[in-house]
Amino acid sequence: MNLTAVEEEESCTQPSNFSCFETASLTAVDVLMYSAAAAVVLLTVCGNLLVIISICHFRQLHTPTNLLLLSLAVADLLVGVLVMPFHFSTLIQSYWCFGAVFCLIWNLASFHLSCVSVYNVTFIAMDRYFALSNPFLYATKITVRVTLMITSIFWLYSLFYNFALLYFNGNIIDVKENVACAGQCSATIDEVWATVDFVTVFILPCLIMLMLYLKIFAIAKYHANAIRCTRKQQQAECTQKSNHSTASERKAAKRAAILILVFFLCLVPYYITVFLSLYIRKASAYVAITATLILVNMNSSLNPLIYALFYTWFQKCVKLIVTLQIRSANSSLTDVLSRGN
Repeated sequence: MNLTAVEEEESCTQPSNFSCFETASLTAVDVLMYSAAAAVVLLTVCGNLLVIISICHFRQLHTPTNLLLLSLAVADLLVGVLVMPFHFSTLIQSYWCFGAVFCLIWNLASFHLSCVSVYNVTFIAMDRYFALSNPFLYATKITVRVTLMITSIFWLYSLFYNFALLYFNGNIIDVKENVACAGQCSATIDEVWATVDFVTVFILPCLIMLMLYLKIFAIAKYHANAIRCTRKQQQAECTQKSNHSTASERKAAKRAAILILVFFLCLVPYYITVFLSLYIRKASAYVAITATLILVNMNSSLNPLIYALFYTWFQKCVKLIVTLQIRSANSSLTDVLSRGN
């Protein structure tokens, strides 16, 4: 992810002719670590692939909110394919074995997918707030087409922004020198760019999400009080249907809040560590960044588990996919929302 720490010059300690394939046989600890890493990667890829298939296949799930979840699942899937395997391998072997070209691709993918995930989660919070605060306007203005445009824009913006971030800090031109230096694949960012990145990719999105969910909880409390009043007064059936719709939106907001809370818990330690490492020059800074970066990667594995635990439509979709029932005719029209969304 966004490794915006400033690397120290003396970190280059191994000889440049070091080979990845001339080491001794793997120890039992190495095998155990590789097995654990493979399990995490497999969980990430398969879990997010199930989310992608579910939302793409079943027409009932073609909603603006689910398209944002689809975008997040695609980003998490790419993390599992392009980032995790090589990150874990480098952690276990303590050097980069995949060449300068893929080092550049890996750094760009890490930065880009990190940024996309942050903006995805921010737009999920905005979507839930808009759905609760202006339900009628939301139904008419926030369409599938609008959501596709929004996701396309922030995917492209993130790609160009992070390419510029790497380019203007010399990580593209000097990538061969960085890899040749002790087999390391790390991005170096100066303090100005690191501060800008910290604010735009972490501080602002976090503040937006925090403010939105404070408002969402206030709206939910107001609606809960209103529902109690209508129950006491035993109002008409049409009002009860409206209350049911509002309750459904509140449940969706609560599930999104769980997703965002886990996201916060995984990202906050990393970004704080990276920012502090710019001003506290200690040898342990790189170790702390590496440790918290594992937590960031793990967020891509946890998201499908959240869907499995709290989204009943995902549970039903997984059963249909695993049992190959989606191969039957008109399976895309299956009602997967009958027990809640």
